[in-house]
Amino acid sequence: MKIRAVALLSGGLDSSLAVRLLQDQGVDIKALHFYTGFCITEHKRRLGLRREDGSQYVNPALRAAAQLKVPIEVVDISTEYFDIVLNPKHGYGKSVNPCVDCRIFMLKKAREFMESEGYHFVITGEVLGQRPMSQTFERLIFIEREAGLEGYILRPLSAKLLPITIPEGLGWVDREKLLGIRGRGRKRQIELAKTYGLSYEQPAGGCCYLTDENYAYRFREAFSFEGRITREDLVLFSVGRHFRLPSGAKLIVARNEGEVRFLKSFKKLYPHAYRKDERGTFALIKGRPPREELQLIADIIARYSKNQECEVVINLQDKGLELWGKPAEDLLIEAFKIYNRVGERHGA
Repeated sequence: MKIRAVALLSGGLDSSLAVRLLQDQGVDIKALHFYTGFCITEHKRRLGLRREDGSQYVNPALRAAAQLKVPIEVVDISTEYFDIVLNPKHGYGKSVNPCVDCRIFMLKKAREFMESEGYHFVITGEVLGQRPMSQTFERLIFIEREAGLEGYILRPLSAKLLPITIPEGLGWVDREKLLGIRGRGRKRQIELAKTYGLSYEQPAGGCCYLTDENYAYRFREAFSFEGRITREDLVLFSVGRHFRLPSGAKLIVARNEGEVRFLKSFKKLYPHAYRKDERGTFALIKGRPPREELQLIADIIARYSKNQECEVVINLQDKGLELWGKPAEDLLIEAFKIYNRVGERHGA
């Protein structure tokens, strides 16, 4: 009997190594990658941004699958996932990361695929003790039970430190050839990557906006001012420079051409502002700024449109206005910009 497994492949080093270890034992593997809408690398790829060396961003899971020579299916769960982010049953981590709910949700999806397609078990790259919220011994067992996969999740990197699984007990997998990695260190994984000739994202260790402190700051700031978070907010927190104006309205200003294109896709939903000759930035306006605040908006647009005086178009829901913008001074920018003043400035 050919043993077949479903692997959750994020594109990170750990999930790639988990697949490689099971390939060594002759297991036939199908990779699943869940698109949540919060992957930093994938977001940059979709914006058409480039790395510092000029190379293009590549979807990390597709790159990993190509290296490993495994078939992969990308499943868009973003619509359902937004509800989990907004209302996590098991709470948030340090930022706004619902890691426990996330793992349960993805593993339930993997179980459905496993059962419908005739696979025998599920593989993940989880490492015992690596993530304090979701990868303690107790949490791993709890998540497995909640997902309806008791005994059917094999974690090759830490298998020797965890209870024997059904694949091991039935002899489908040789436990002695699995590993016993624990904790947040990466030395052993990096050694294995060199042995197998695997490249991986640098820096390794996560590409989720929900764990980002600045994203979390914008999330909490918006909730404190507006009393709710929308699905559009969850997308827009990862884009642009954000300003909270005196009236409570918000201005979201693009930082590059990719963000200009992205924010323009929302212009039917929100009032917006831009340099009239379109040789500068583009901004969305959330809320209803009073007329006396429109000059401030024009000045911020001028600041981020080559820092030059210019004619600015402000399209409100009922009418369009043209104002002469003079680049906003540093003190104004500092007063209204939304960023975590305790940590580093983000996208100044």
